[in-house]
Amino acid sequence: MKTDFTYDLLIIGGGISACVFASKYLKNNTTKKIALVEIGRGLGGRSSTRISKGLKGWKLNHGAPNFNISNIKNNLLLKSYIDELLENKFIVIDDCDSFFLNQDLNSETQKISKFSCGVNYLSLDSMSQLSQKIIESNNLKRRIDFYFQTLIVDLKFNYNEWVLTSKNGDKFTSKYLICSTNLLLHKRSLNILNTNQIPLRKAIPLNCDKKIDLLLKTLDNQSFIPRLTFLIYTNENYSYKDFYSKKQRYFYLKKDLEKKFRFERIIFQQQDNNKLGIVIHSKNIEFINSYLKAKDEEVFKQKIIANFNKLFEDNSVVNKLTFDEKISIMQWRASQPSGIAVPLSLQVSRKYRIGFCGDWFEGDGFGRIEGSILSALILERKINDLIN
Repeated sequence: MKTDFTYDLLIIGGGISACVFASKYLKNNTTKKIALVEIGRGLGGRSSTRISKGLKGWKLNHGAPNFNISNIKNNLLLKSYIDELLENKFIVIDDCDSFFLNQDLNSETQKISKFSCGVNYLSLDSMSQLSQKIIESNNLKRRIDFYFQTLIVDLKFNYNEWVLTSKNGDKFTSKYLICSTNLLLHKRSLNILNTNQIPLRKAIPLNCDKKIDLLLKTLDNQSFIPRLTFLIYTNENYSYKDFYSKKQRYFYLKKDLEKKFRFERIIFQQQDNNKLGIVIHSKNIEFINSYLKAKDEEVFKQKIIANFNKLFEDNSVVNKLTFDEKISIMQWRASQPSGIAVPLSLQVSRKYRIGFCGDWFEGDGFGRIEGSILSALILERKINDLIN
């Protein structure tokens, strides 16, 4: 059954950037009715958590396991918000062990990864719960409606209103529109949505708005990092060689080692059921292509375990895995942006009542949660000026 919905403001995307924006917006606009549309099953985006239905007690952060804030430019807006998250006990400083493996498989303590510069923070619960808590903190009157597993396939701007159509035919009408995802703005949408024109370009033709034209031109040159994530549900007797008891443990592979073993980083995560989960990230193109072409997924999973065991065969803290561990494989469509970043000056089009936020904007946090949060905070101020 097709349905029509009407709102004052509508947000596309349910990642942490969308949640930060929505929370701040709700705090400053007590009379506005807003909605959030997300293709996934819940909030979090690339900072999400896999909660197993068949295996009790498992919560694996299969995107970002934590996040780091470098704040090189000492942005007070960002600092104030991080302090707020700390004060609300949504996050804590992450003091879990980090290892940086070099070509000789030796561990280095120097923190040189883009994932660990500045200060690292850890959600007190899962990463998906962090996004949920951010929304709920200013949603006391439940003034936001959520539409999960909803894919927007068409955008129109008619008579100063946005009209969005989902894949199942539902229509959403809104005075203002926020895109925290750039899927509907980027050429990759052509294949994903099976369309012949980028949805935002279809809604706003060329030469109608200089900011939109420049934003789409910049995004046309922005690339994305494809990624596979392997979620390993270890057997009951699997543990570390030592007595490490903190929530997580991180291993980062340097480039030569990453090329050899096809893994980018490996995160060990203590579970509520006292078992030890392992999440392995890979962005190696050859490895991803070999997975896509694999005729037998079980054979590919055995290769993952073999690579893992070879990597850690002489490690003093990590045990080998058996070949009967349960493994789930996830291919990321909402990939990490790379290359050219979009200028923050292009965040808002007043003429078309649309705003944008996410880690795809310029700044020290480009491609990371820091960029997602900061762009959302900046956009919320701009949208308030526009609406009020």
